[in-house]
Amino acid sequence: MRVYGINYDTGFSSCGTTTHEPFDPDTVRREMQIIRDDLHCDAVRITGADPDRLETAARHAAAAGLEVWYSPFTNGRTSDELMQFLLDGAERAERLRREGAAVVFLTGSEISLFNSGFLPGDDHEERLRALTDPACRTAALRETRARVNAFLAQAVTEVRKRFGGPVSYASLPFEGVDWAPFDMIATDAGYRDAATAPGLRESLRAQTSQGKPFAVTEFGCAPYRGAADHASRNGDVVEYDEHARPVRFTSAVVRDEQDQARYVLELLDIYDEEGVDAAFVYTFARWDLPTSAEPERDFDTASYGIVKVLDQGRSGTTYSGLPWEPKAAFHALADYGRARAADRAQKPRRTRHPQQG
Repeated sequence: MRVYGINYDTGFSSCGTTTHEPFDPDTVRREMQIIRDDLHCDAVRITGADPDRLETAARHAAAAGLEVWYSPFTNGRTSDELMQFLLDGAERAERLRREGAAVVFLTGSEISLFNSGFLPGDDHEERLRALTDPACRTAALRETRARVNAFLAQAVTEVRKRFGGPVSYASLPFEGVDWAPFDMIATDAGYRDAATAPGLRESLRAQTSQGKPFAVTEFGCAPYRGAADHASRNGDVVEYDEHARPVRFTSAVVRDEQDQARYVLELLDIYDEEGVDAAFVYTFARWDLPTSAEPERDFDTASYGIVKVLDQGRSGTTYSGLPWEPKAAFHALADYGRARAADRAQKPRRTRHPQQG
């Protein structure tokens, strides 16, 4: 596996707020250094819907020596608005690349679910219903795939006029992406659960055998007992209010950080064995799901973050001044990254960034 990395959310926009508040550039700079020096990651996938935040985080990541996967992740945009956002991001990413950073640009993330004009429905919930309704699913999928591919074909063409590095897209399986225009295949559906576990390796081989590097841009698990059996839906155990703030658990959960740590390590090993080019753990932190000493308010139990975010104003002790504490998964990934770095030092081999010939 060429790249071992992690997702870093600069803020997913919803209900007039974002999932990363407050966003402090100095804190971001320290966190990027920790991702490089303590987790020993090769790369970071930077997601979000604010152009300045994306660029700020990308610059701090590059300064830390990380390969940057520049990944716009928007919600509630029209296709025209999304296109303009992508092109602006491509220009920013190109400036960073010309300054010497290794940069991969993603032409969006799960665009059909979170933006209008691809799936039937005015919001994320209505689009999900269209996918699960047998009466309209077949027609919806056919139309969605055509719309997604028409949009992505145009996006790749326009992005390449502005960005000289490798280009990919963080996809979902039902979107049926035509990968011909892209340099790499990438999926946000890297989760293993009880249903997908039996066919996981076969599915990975189908992707890695297509003649292009294959990246798992998202996989992970929450730290509660049994979460691995339905890893992609761990967030469903939390109910949110109209301002996108967590209010209660919808079912009983028992905190188990070791389950989360075990899950991410097992998946990394599988991806390595099956020839995946890049794999990104989801995620560094969920700032919108803080921890609490009260189990019924400990929303971090449903967070895919490898650090637990403290109540606003509190500072951790492991990293003085930062508003979080490492979980078991953080320490497990640090050990994994350290061993990986030591192995590479003992057995040096030439690895290529996808933009190289």
